Amino acid sequence: MHDDLEGKIAVVTGGSRGIGAEIVRSLHAAGCRVFFTYVSARAAANEVVAELGPERVECRAADLADSDALPGVVEACLARFGRLDILVNNAGIYAENPFDGNDYAAWHAGWAKTFAVNVFGLADLTWLALRAMRRNAADAYGTRGRIITVTSRAGHRGELTFADYGASKAAAGNLTKSIARGCARDGIAAFSVAPGFILTEMAAEAIARDGDTIRAEIPGGRIGGPEDVARIVTFLASGAADYATGTTIDVNGASYVR
Repeated sequence: MHDDLEGKIAVVTGGSRGIGAEIVRSLHAAGCRVFFTYVSARAAANEVVAELGPERVECRAADLADSDALPGVVEACLARFGRLDILVNNAGIYAENPFDGNDYAAWHAGWAKTFAVNVFGLADLTWLALRAMRRNAADAYGTRGRIITVTSRAGHRGELTFADYGASKAAAGNLTKSIARGCARDGIAAFSVAPGFILTEMAAEAIARDGDTIRAEIPGGRIGGPEDVARIVTFLASGAADYATGTTIDVNGASYVR
């Protein structure tokens, strides 16, 4: 795997914390040069760069909900590293938005905000990345680029109190299938990785509140860590699974088996 990723260029969205930061570390360890984005966690982003060293890692503030900012992400990666081989769509937002709330404006705003980041921003950045990847020479696997999207168990089973998040992740998973089928002729492979609950800052409140219930759903009783997701992403980025393009790998400890 190390040899397959040596010298590859990856863009990772939401790479300053949690799963994203662990993906940046894992890809870097496998030989990649990594360009990652963050929104507001500038100090955390700078810590990741300092930890890994600026020779092969760079970061940039970019909100996926701001479509005008996204071309600059790809342009900055190309300016620094010369090309783009791998896009990891990791950034996403989540908030409780229950069916039985009393505030219609809040309900509507939750759906709009969630889809702006988790679907529309993801799709826009993917489209921009594809343009860069098509210019690459094919690698040893015959592939010019790989798109790996972190979706969620929520996109497959439905959710009780955050349906907007689940629906957005279902849309992202379907986009992966469309990329795999529509861009195969361009030498582009696409995959989804669908975690369940993972020990991250985003999930911390839910785990603190409902940890016993969450663990009871997992046969092994262990809530996964960011490294459980990052290892899968790095494997998919290596090219070893390219013939499985279009598929989703569930990373949920068998809490939801399809």
